[in-house]
Amino acid sequence: MPRPADPAKRRELLDRVRAYVLQNGLSDLSLRPMARSLGTSDRMLLYYFGTKDRLISEALAIDERRPLLRGREVLAVVGPPKDAVGLRRFLEELWQQFDTPDLHAALPLYFEMMTTSLLHPDRYGPLMRDLLAEWTDLITTVFSGLGLPEARARREATLLVDAVFGLVCAPLATGDWDQAATAFRLLLDRLEPGWRTTHEEARDA
Repeated sequence: MPRPADPAKRRELLDRVRAYVLQNGLSDLSLRPMARSLGTSDRMLLYYFGTKDRLISEALAIDERRPLLRGREVLAVVGPPKDAVGLRRFLEELWQQFDTPDLHAALPLYFEMMTTSLLHPDRYGPLMRDLLAEWTDLITTVFSGLGLPEARARREATLLVDAVFGLVCAPLATGDWDQAATAFRLLLDRLEPGWRTTHEEARDA
């Protein structure tokens, strides 16, 4: 009977794999050189994680600094915003989570993963779909807090999530995060009047 995997060892490997991938990227990633660099073997990595793609997906998912987790924490503590002003404040706080040096260093990897998922949907496609779904679910909860029906809340959330992902991708090429932040504030300027109307309609319904 095989010995069960050690959870502490498994987590240690995930942390080290994540650091390796952040430094080296995905395009030329090979399991054996990575294992050698980490002081282990490809057989050991496969024992703990089954496949290389599963290993990489899990390693990227454990980052506790992700803005998504910060957004969930805020909602758990204070609840979803109840008006358009509160919604904008919440979104601006989330943007600040993106605009940090640590996350700037990690974002190129996520962009590489996104493009790889388009060329090879079976590899990182599920991870990207889960990532977008998690963000959309979170923001849907926020819009539901304004009193919107589920379907409309999800449409509003999809619009916002897709737009913000575009704004995050652009400065990876230009390096101009100030311009991206300005564009984000302009996006909120355009959308906030609609949120106010939406909130009033939901309140009066």
